[in-house]
Amino acid sequence: MSASFSEIISNPPMLDGVIIGAGFSGLYTLWKLREVGFSVKILELGSAIGGTWYHNRYPGARVDSGIPIYQLSIEKAWSNFEWSEKFPGREEILRYFEHLDKTLDLRKDIEFNTRVVSATFDESLHLWEVKTLSGRSMLTRHLILCVGSCSKKYIPEFSGLNKFRGQLYHSADWPEENVPLRGKHVAVVGTGASGVQIIQEIGPIVDHLTVYQRTPNLALPLRQTKSRDVPFAQRSQYKEAFAKTRTTFGGMDFDFAPKTFSDSTPQQRKSLYESTWAIGGFNFALANYAEIYFDQSANNAVYAFWRDKVRQRVKNEATRDLLAPLVQPHPFGTKRPSLEQSYYEVFNQNNVDLINVKESPILEIIPTGIKTADGRHVEVDVIILATGFDTNTGGILNISIKNGGGTSIAEKWGQRTSTFLGITVSGFPNMFLLYGPQAPTAFSNGPTCIEIQADWMIDLMVDMRSKKRARVEADKQAEDVWVAMVRHVWEISLFRKAESWYQGANIPGKRREPLNFAGGIPAYRKTLNECRDEGYRGLHFK
Repeated sequence: MSASFSEIISNPPMLDGVIIGAGFSGLYTLWKLREVGFSVKILELGSAIGGTWYHNRYPGARVDSGIPIYQLSIEKAWSNFEWSEKFPGREEILRYFEHLDKTLDLRKDIEFNTRVVSATFDESLHLWEVKTLSGRSMLTRHLILCVGSCSKKYIPEFSGLNKFRGQLYHSADWPEENVPLRGKHVAVVGTGASGVQIIQEIGPIVDHLTVYQRTPNLALPLRQTKSRDVPFAQRSQYKEAFAKTRTTFGGMDFDFAPKTFSDSTPQQRKSLYESTWAIGGFNFALANYAEIYFDQSANNAVYAFWRDKVRQRVKNEATRDLLAPLVQPHPFGTKRPSLEQSYYEVFNQNNVDLINVKESPILEIIPTGIKTADGRHVEVDVIILATGFDTNTGGILNISIKNGGGTSIAEKWGQRTSTFLGITVSGFPNMFLLYGPQAPTAFSNGPTCIEIQADWMIDLMVDMRSKKRARVEADKQAEDVWVAMVRHVWEISLFRKAESWYQGANIPGKRREPLNFAGGIPAYRKTLNECRDEGYRGLHFK
């Protein structure tokens, strides 16, 4: 680039912001930046809006944060949209995104079927040059990464995977056309969120289902509600619910019990467990005692209650021991619990087998099915890999992002992932991350975290514009302090005891480190507000 900064800023198509990704974070940011007068475009890999809901179309895909809070708090959008379920399925969520598009006129500033391959910062011009796979390039003052925490699928390196003669699918790469599974022999590898939803959806219709489980999913009852007469459908309560999400640990419209585990009697504890279990959703995990994430004895008690509830639903003793072991496989809640409707009942069916791959690992994929270390050969027509994602950092590292000195984000994060407040990265000016690493991300309701981060970022951009500042960059020392805070909260919690995707443990060879801030939404908001109120302490401007 040879033009001067003054020439560049006076000659479009240079933009104020380029957003990568058209999910919740990208769409909210686009709408709000336009509202305050910025020129901005979204570059989206897919052919429609929706982010993770566009790309994840596997059988049974359903949200696990309930309505009303699993939507943007823009009154113009929620005031005239009716939900039919408290926990909507993919089709209804996509209908909501179409409503967002029409109501907020989003599509005119979105370029679909566009893969961003690189972004390079020019030090002299204080601009990012963004390039796409088609060879197109554009200039922008600000690069806003809204790629999502679960955008890079993980496929294990099973021997013989390419030799399988049947149908092979990953849950995050499901075909748009209907996949006929009725009457088929199917294998599902993985029992995370997508695995649970797929298994309970297809178990009743396939001829035979074999589930390969590494770690039991400590799933919770969904408690679906469809009536329009219940609170989730009463829009008069939406504003109150949205306000509540800013004050609770998980950005939900409910929070931990006010009384502590240690100050409660056994009878009071049981009463709380029963009531939160009956409500369903994440209540048993996030309206329980806060100590369950820091005190092992409190966690043990909660696990014992969960275990006994689940074991009552599973008939076969050996299967029961695999799905709800007598001894907890990890502290309850330190791996994200999925929400289920009939998951455990599926394993009571005669056509369903459960294989423990910790004891009998998958040795190879053979042309007709799967071979495990115990010598078992299971012949199947279809293999479904519900093996998850390279979370938090994977989607970002999929793009070649380089600063003005030629250092890539992959090199920057070579020794450890580091951000300032989970939003900016030292050495990478005018670049922002939303719903990414070292924010409350996986520990929060998605739209809540996204709006909090985007509002803070946009306030910063408005402040820069008013003061005619061209560049902002995180201070390395401030970044180090934030990384230390993220790690400190992690280390004093029980999360450190679980080999979870929360810390990259699901990806072989990936460094183990806390990838999410476990201090809760109120503490996070307080930190962001203090930074802003102190003149954006920790940031440098030019």
